[in-house]
Amino acid sequence: MSKDNKKNILSNSLIRPISNEKWQPISIPLFSIVISFIAAAIVILLIGKNPLQAFYNLFQGAGILPKPTYAGYKSILTDFLSLLNAMTPLVFASLAVAVAFKAGLFNIGVSGQMLVSGFLATIIVGYSGLDAVVAKPLVLLIGIVAGGLMGGLVGWLKYRFNINEVVSTIMLNYIAQYVISFFIQMYYIDPVSRQSKYIAEASRLTLVNVEITNLKMDIPLGFILAIIIAIIIKFVMDKTVVGFEIKAVGNNRNAAKYAGINVGRNTVSAMVISGGLAGLAGVTYYLGYFSSIQPKVLSSIGFDSIAVSLLGNSHPIGVIFSSFLVSIIDQGSTYMSSQAGIRQEISSVIIGLILLFSACGEYLKHKVSQVKEKEVDRKESEA
Repeated sequence: MSKDNKKNILSNSLIRPISNEKWQPISIPLFSIVISFIAAAIVILLIGKNPLQAFYNLFQGAGILPKPTYAGYKSILTDFLSLLNAMTPLVFASLAVAVAFKAGLFNIGVSGQMLVSGFLATIIVGYSGLDAVVAKPLVLLIGIVAGGLMGGLVGWLKYRFNINEVVSTIMLNYIAQYVISFFIQMYYIDPVSRQSKYIAEASRLTLVNVEITNLKMDIPLGFILAIIIAIIIKFVMDKTVVGFEIKAVGNNRNAAKYAGINVGRNTVSAMVISGGLAGLAGVTYYLGYFSSIQPKVLSSIGFDSIAVSLLGNSHPIGVIFSSFLVSIIDQGSTYMSSQAGIRQEISSVIIGLILLFSACGEYLKHKVSQVKEKEVDRKESEA
């Protein structure tokens, strides 16, 4: 057998599992995940550790698999709820990136939009002393409005002055980071933690240390909302005129304009929705997962969400599952490090590999179409 034939057989065997176009939105991300973990296993082997043991410890640390022992008031359930708590803002942030992607935009300013929304909700509601029944919905509302206004500004700059959204969002990230840091350090600093003063429990979107059946749990109130909003986003994008027009603008702005679609309005609308989702990520992060803001620091969630959105194929339901996977890696890394003797940074290597391979989704689609074309040509020549 010639080298070319062997190469074609190997290529076809790798491509075949993702050849069905109907299932490619699911099969290609799954293929990327499998290849990523294989690559990560090779890295772990190179440093002299057992990859199976490392991955087992990773899932233990994230609350997916049981640990040998637990501290008082803790169990696999409390670990799993902590995982969902960390996952909640990542789902919102990844949905924000996904909606912008649908419009052909790259919202790299999610971290800044999160910070502004979290800061405004903190000073308006977090320090207000309002009852929980009023405070919690108001925190969500402020997050949506503040994030939506920031996103809308980026969309308007893109439409009105053709300012690239990557440039404007990066600049707004820096502006938000340092302006908010100034206000925290001048007016809201906690002298002990050197972060913003802690918010009142009534305004926090995570119920902390709730004791149930002799277990102390952190219950993320925003998690169910994140799932509901992901379903709503899918419905809007698939079944409404707004969603159709946003996707049409994203696919081809000139063709959309020729067809009578208002490109400017839909550009701004997409960024308002994206910013609003980023705002929800901000309030569930700074007033949920955490209860204060660290000055001069942008949350890494805003940047991790890009990888998560790519991995989920910018599909709202895919984003939920990809957020779940990345949260497992992030949350389980500390336990993996302590039990398997592997540096915690390996988790960042795994996430980076996932991003690398998920970014190759379009290339994989192209290779699938090439293989199919060659197969058709071969059958025609044989006939």
